[in-house]
Amino acid sequence: MDRPFDTNCFRRNPKLMKLGEDITLPGMEVGLLTMKKGELARFLFKPNYAFGALGCPPLIPPDATVLFEVELLDFLDSAESDQFFDLTPEQQDRFPLQKVLKVAETEREFGNYLFRQKHYMDARVRYKRASSILQRVSAKEAEQVKVDAAKLLVFLNLSFVCLKLDRPARALAYGEKALELDEKNAKALFRCGQACLSLTEYERARDFLVKAQKEQPFNHDINNELKKLASCYRDYVVKEKEMCSRMFAPRSSPSAGVKDPAMQKKGTDL
Repeated sequence: MDRPFDTNCFRRNPKLMKLGEDITLPGMEVGLLTMKKGELARFLFKPNYAFGALGCPPLIPPDATVLFEVELLDFLDSAESDQFFDLTPEQQDRFPLQKVLKVAETEREFGNYLFRQKHYMDARVRYKRASSILQRVSAKEAEQVKVDAAKLLVFLNLSFVCLKLDRPARALAYGEKALELDEKNAKALFRCGQACLSLTEYERARDFLVKAQKEQPFNHDINNELKKLASCYRDYVVKEKEMCSRMFAPRSSPSAGVKDPAMQKKGTDL
């Protein structure tokens, strides 16, 4: 057969596929586990590693040897994460801290992948899962630094994805949670400034953005957001003035220019 029986090479956003669920071909599972990120490989699978004695009619005949060309763009190892979520809450609480942190990081990375694909709602679900794991962690003082660092990244992700979902109030809440962990974090200050601007809370937006600019004076995104804030505030002031002018403008008398009907009648009598 000269033409491909299946391909996803022309998809704009290649689908994330899971071994054992989305990918069930024995040869493909074995082959993918030998590959590195960014590698392009060709695999020739005998029938027992492909579609077997039955084939896959009408495209693949029985006992067919098939050729696959695969490019591994990226991958995430979710084995430990899957194992964690199969446990009961009590068993999860006894999970070693390092493994809990790894599970949370895996969930965050899944969220980042979905975010890049612009699947913002699905990304938010992953970030929320990571957040819920970290919120339950009870760590010693020496280990709390690692937990807080992981929480900070998740809160920043949640704030950003909520902005993309047009939920500025939630974005602000997560940004403020990030600032509780690091009050000078430029990204957290920036996210809070963006959220306040969307909520038309201009003074708070300016406070956050000026603090962010102080931490990163040459950050183009922060400086552009301050320019946007200034423009929005000018428009707001102009509209407020126009509204006040209309409210307090002198009104002409409703009877101006209208003659008394009695006088009109007298005129006709004469």
